[in-house]
This record gives sequence, structure tokens and C-alpha cells, in this order.
Amino acid sequence: MTWFKRQSGYLDPSGEKKVRTEGLWVKCDNCRQIIWKKDLEENLNVCPKCGRHFRVDAHTRLTQLFDDAQYERFSDKLVSTDPLKFLDLKPYSERLQRAQQETGLNDAVINARGKLNARPIIISAMEYNFIGGSMGAVVGEMITRAIELALESGEPLVIVSASGGARMMEGVLSLMQLAKIAAALARLDEARVPYISVLTDPTTGGVTASFAMLGDLNIAEPGALIGFAGPRVIEQTIRQKLPAGFQRSEFLLEHGMLDAVVHRRELKPYIARALDFMAASRSPKPIEAGLVSN
Repeated sequence: MTWFKRQSGYLDPSGEKKVRTEGLWVKCDNCRQIIWKKDLEENLNVCPKCGRHFRVDAHTRLTQLFDDAQYERFSDKLVSTDPLKFLDLKPYSERLQRAQQETGLNDAVINARGKLNARPIIISAMEYNFIGGSMGAVVGEMITRAIELALESGEPLVIVSASGGARMMEGVLSLMQLAKIAAALARLDEARVPYISVLTDPTTGGVTASFAMLGDLNIAEPGALIGFAGPRVIEQTIRQKLPAGFQRSEFLLEHGMLDAVVHRRELKPYIARALDFMAASRSPKPIEAGLVSN
């Protein structure tokens, strides 16, 4: 009965060309349309059918915001030491190593300095692909250093958030970053140096509870998930059904939690106009000696 057995599942019709299409198409989770990947990238990773904003990595975000995609990275040599020797399904040290290999970063944020519409600016962009963009001691230190550099130079600061919140594998050390960054931002405000917070999908947990909502201007991309606890946790706590679109950027704008929801195509000119307005209304104060740590 060998005729009944399949010897091979491979078919090779003579003369037929083989075309590999894997990875060339992307399906939009909102409108369910199939999109040519190149068309999606040319449209700044926004669905041309329904306008859904796909998540982008930190490198892409920086090239979209800086003039000519040119910028200089700084404070990027810091690496977590796994202080708690945390272990769940796998050691935290292994998670760190894998994330570093996959993203090419030491942790979940990139600090960069360059120009936006010819204006010198400092941008910290979070990388969600690095353990969910979680904020540990390294992320907190890097963002604090970006704030201190803005304080020293008088250059405006933009932080692009994309995070699941504080990194549980570092325990209380990650929670300390909330107060640390908030204190640095208070000094930045006293010096009257502009800070714009850009919230993208998703921005949750301790990041929302700290620097993401402390901007002079808080703006978000359309459809971004923004909140502290997850919707299911909130429903179980208050024992009520949440309204449609709860924790999405449009809902938060309607209820006064955001200043604006801006399409990705308009984000760079919007920030430029906002900084022009802030520069006209706020002149930086001189920095006192010893205010900035070296």
C-alpha cells in the first residue's frame, strides 16, 4: 500500500517561478485590510485605509522627528545589574540579554540630541520591544540625564512614551524612578525650559503615573491606549461596565486628560509650532550653580 503513503508534501511544477511573499504584507487589526508593507512604511506606519497608527520602534520615531533623520545619542552605555536576581519563568538576566540582542539597545529608551525644524532639541524615545518598554533603574536614570541636559543647555525636551509601566523585576528600585523623574521635571519647570510629552500606544502603569502626564503639553497619537491599570482590573474594582473607547486617547482628550490628539503625519510640525509659542511666552531662567549634577 505504498501508493497510499505521501512520500513528500513538496510540489514543484516545472517552469513555474517561485515568489516569496512572507513579510511583504501586513494585516490591519482595525479594518482587517491587507496592506503592502512598503506602502505602510511610506505612510509613516499608519494604515492608509482607516488611519490606524501602528506601533513603531524608537529608532523610527527619532528619524521621523529629527531633521534629516540626524541625531546624536547620549547616555546609552548604562546596563541593568539585575539587583534582585529576579526569577520567574526565566531569570531576569536572560530576559535582559535576549531583549538587548533583539533590539540592539541596552535598555528600553534612547536619548538623542538633534534639531527639529532647525531648533536644537532633546528627545527621549521609549522602545516597547524591550521588555514591554518597562521602566527600570536604567530607564529612570537615562530619562533623568536627558532632563538634566535640557536643564543645563536650555534646549526643549520631548519624551515619547511607549511602555507597560514600571519593571516588576526590579521591585521598589523601579518605583523609585517615578519620584526621581518627577523631581527632575520640577526643576526643569522652575527653569522655564519647555517639556512636551508624547503618549503613544501603549502608555500605561508607572510611566503614565509619572512623567508621561507631567508635560507642559501632553499630546497623544490617535487610538493610543493610555491608562494606569488595565480595563479588566478597573471593572473588577468598581464593579461597573466601562464605556466604549475607555482609556483611548480620544476618550482622554474629551475628559480633559490630554491637550491634543495629533496624527503622526502632523506630529513634527505640531511640536514645532508649540515650541515656537512656548519660546515666545517663556524665557529660560539662568541656571543656578550646582543645580545640575555632572
